[in-house]
Amino acid sequence: MSASAELYACLYAEEFPAQALLRLRPGLRHHPCVVMDGGSPLRFVCALNGPARQLGIIYGMTQVEVGTFPKVTILPRSRTEEANARAALLACAGTFSPRIEDRCGDREFLCVIDVAGTSKIFGSPLRLGEALLARAQALGIMATVAVSCNFHAAICLVRGKPGNPVTVIAAGKEASTLAPLPLSVLNPSPEIASTFSLWGIHTVGRLAALPEKSLIARIGQEGRRLVQMAHGNLPHLFRPIEQSFTLEERMELESPAELLTTLLFVINVMLEQLTIRALAHFLALAAVTVTLTLEDGTQHVRTVRPALPTNDRQLWIKLLHLDLEAHPPRTAILSLAVSAEPGKTGKVQLGLFSPSLPEAARLDVTLARVSSIVGENNVGRIELNDTHQPDSFRLAPFSVPQIAAPKNTVHPAPVAMRQFRPPERISVTVSDRKPVSFSFREKRYAAEQAYGPWLIGGDWWNPELWGFEQWDLIARARDGELLYCCLIFDLARNCWQMAALYD
Repeated sequence: MSASAELYACLYAEEFPAQALLRLRPGLRHHPCVVMDGGSPLRFVCALNGPARQLGIIYGMTQVEVGTFPKVTILPRSRTEEANARAALLACAGTFSPRIEDRCGDREFLCVIDVAGTSKIFGSPLRLGEALLARAQALGIMATVAVSCNFHAAICLVRGKPGNPVTVIAAGKEASTLAPLPLSVLNPSPEIASTFSLWGIHTVGRLAALPEKSLIARIGQEGRRLVQMAHGNLPHLFRPIEQSFTLEERMELESPAELLTTLLFVINVMLEQLTIRALAHFLALAAVTVTLTLEDGTQHVRTVRPALPTNDRQLWIKLLHLDLEAHPPRTAILSLAVSAEPGKTGKVQLGLFSPSLPEAARLDVTLARVSSIVGENNVGRIELNDTHQPDSFRLAPFSVPQIAAPKNTVHPAPVAMRQFRPPERISVTVSDRKPVSFSFREKRYAAEQAYGPWLIGGDWWNPELWGFEQWDLIARARDGELLYCCLIFDLARNCWQMAALYD
């Protein structure tokens, strides 16, 4: 049996501390920005974007030195945002293959994807690399992609900054493709790099031209590994990572925010990233939770859950706007986190002549607006409690139950009952423990037929003990008017009440 052909796609993003911050700050991407690391007063530049590099800013500059350049935005390094950006890119890579090896450094993102055998799904290696690059750019990350049959050759090529964002190394052409790259792409140790510099070896091609045995005799087995990497034939044992799919974005604000409009602008950018990540897995957002870290050290957590999962960003912003207006944070906001629960989008197949249903988004916005006016506890769907106590119900979250009516069911003729809330107190004449006449709304009625009594009661263990004696009567007034009614005798208050009228 022949071994299956190997194929690896390497995704590489440099200046990762800066890119992780700027992906959630799209307004700063085209302005000079630097990322400072370390504690004051020893803060130094650890990452920067292209416009800042064009001004002449370099690594290691202090904050005082950066301040001499005009219109430069200084951002503190955020390990949290870097971790979220790294998780987003790894999840993006996971849509192409579950076998991913993480080779990230302190200031760079680098992962290698085992894409062997995926040509029937994604097409040629070039098309696969272009699709991978497009997914990364949709997350706000500028990256490069290299595809090769050798694991280390793909890594060396992306680190060598090829001219094209997507490069494919043909099988057997690894050595010639890597030859013009600088020796630093092999990542040698500082001692060996210094030795090679003294020998005048500065490119991968010159290292590959050295005799392997003589090189091993001078610098040891590390020389053999470097020569094999230069030739593009160094074997590698792939070590895939185990990752879980989570939808979460975090952001630390440069200054405390108090205005809701400023907060919603940031949430809008974070929701855009979450929807892109959900769409890559053919999912939608079922619920969104916003966690605000406040200036007093507490957290303000709000969760919005519409009727159906959706990726409509405008709908989410409207629902979060109404919810935060009704439940504003107590103090200024220092940082925020937006997480989402993934769900499957629902689709409704209507009949050809069926009426169109109202949009679920309109229902969610309407319920949110009503809740902001009357309060959350006063909006919902009525559910009866498991008791015989009259008017005993509770409010549950509103939803439309999908219950199909049983077929071939004979429905009885409907009887309308107009219930009084609260019941009206009346005067009743009782004979032989049965009502025989009563006065209701300035009329006197004589009972012709009486059905009952039906005794109901409960909550004997609570102070709110209740009990009723119910009668259904057919009564006639002196002018001949018939009245079909329901009388109840409140055993706790010792009084008669008119509960309902039957039509």
